[in-house]
Amino acid sequence: MKNYVDLIEQTFDFPSEEFRVENHELRFHHLDLMEIIRQYGTPLKLSYLPRISEKIQNAKKVFERAIQKHDYQGNYHYAYCTKSSHFKFVLDEALKNGIHIETSSAFDIPIVRHLAQNQKIDKSTLLICNGYKRPAYLRAIRELLEDGYNCYPILDNLQEIEAYESLKMQNIPLGIRMASDEEPNAGFYTSRLGVRYTDVMGLYQEKIKPNPHFSLKMLHFFINTGIRDSAYYWRELSRFVSKYCELRKICPELEYIDIGGGFPIRTSLQFAYDYAQMADQIIECIQSVCRKHEVPEPHIFTEFGSYTVGESGAMIYSILDEKLQNEKELWYMTDGSFITHLPDIWALNQKYIMLAINNWDKPHHKVHLGGLTCDSMDYYNTEAHHAEVFLPQLDGQGSQYIGFFHTGAYQDALSGYGGLQHCLIPSPQHVIINRDKAGNIQTRLFAEEQASESMLRLLGYT
Repeated sequence: MKNYVDLIEQTFDFPSEEFRVENHELRFHHLDLMEIIRQYGTPLKLSYLPRISEKIQNAKKVFERAIQKHDYQGNYHYAYCTKSSHFKFVLDEALKNGIHIETSSAFDIPIVRHLAQNQKIDKSTLLICNGYKRPAYLRAIRELLEDGYNCYPILDNLQEIEAYESLKMQNIPLGIRMASDEEPNAGFYTSRLGVRYTDVMGLYQEKIKPNPHFSLKMLHFFINTGIRDSAYYWRELSRFVSKYCELRKICPELEYIDIGGGFPIRTSLQFAYDYAQMADQIIECIQSVCRKHEVPEPHIFTEFGSYTVGESGAMIYSILDEKLQNEKELWYMTDGSFITHLPDIWALNQKYIMLAINNWDKPHHKVHLGGLTCDSMDYYNTEAHHAEVFLPQLDGQGSQYIGFFHTGAYQDALSGYGGLQHCLIPSPQHVIINRDKAGNIQTRLFAEEQASESMLRLLGYT
């Protein structure tokens, strides 16, 4: 029987940019994962911060090259979608790269003010305030505008503009989110978010243009499927840019379009996506439509969230036991829960890059991975290689560790990090990894494993 290393090397293009094996143990961005496990134990959440800056710089590079290639007359701007991960260490790392911020709720605004007070952002940082806005969010946006922040409220419905009419300001920059049509196999035709296509022009003509204090600066849209090379995406992008052109002819102050997020991340070792080609085609598409309508090419914003932070995250577990439940199905029981730690596995059937951390020299076999909760859905049992999970065989000589990689986006917020989780499984300890200017590894414990006292307090027992 082949060893685990043979299976991986023969199935995938391995080793890769971020994964390799030394002394039968996995390295992630050259990190000695076994040493980190020995120091902190499991279950263990890792955040590798340098990957955040790498991804931002890569996106900037591919768009800037495309702009130069096509002699595109607008500029490219990168914004981070904070809802992907609100942690301070994520924002601090991302903002080192001269980016902007997209917000989605009232509770984003205290974060913005904290960043400003600590000189992480300044008044030149654009705050794109998106989402359907309740009174507290509207009030916070108005206060940002009155305090001189570079803030663009993105109108999500026809009534929202009324919240800004009472502001005593000479110039209130606004954006409009245009509702996109959903892909053909969706359960509905048009996104619930944004102003419908046929109402955009009327909103500008009736509410924005007549008010001397308003100026329409940005047109925004987002495609749920993300940015991918499909007829559906190119049709929606062309339709969106056509609406920009229609507005630009009567609204000379309109200078930005925001094409939202959607650059994918690697969730498999078989991942194939050409970021440079997609950026090139996006620039070419926008330019082509603008030239057809004879209007100036807009400056472009993107709001990458998962792309920014997703590949910085990992979740590491120990195998506690193996259980043969019938003649064929072997379970490896982990010391964590997929439902609570990685909820997209349970809710969306999301697959991540899953690899053994150690014992790459041992024979492998097919297994199912079980979580700690009593829920029958707390499992993981399919991967890219042959739609099954293979891991090294246990021989009773030492522990087996496994890692789920590129888990840095959304999982903490969706699982209720630090709160109550199914079967009262605690939030895992969380370690942040960075490098100093000389490239040396720096680790620090961001949070210990959740204690029972915090759960009792939330439940009202203390």
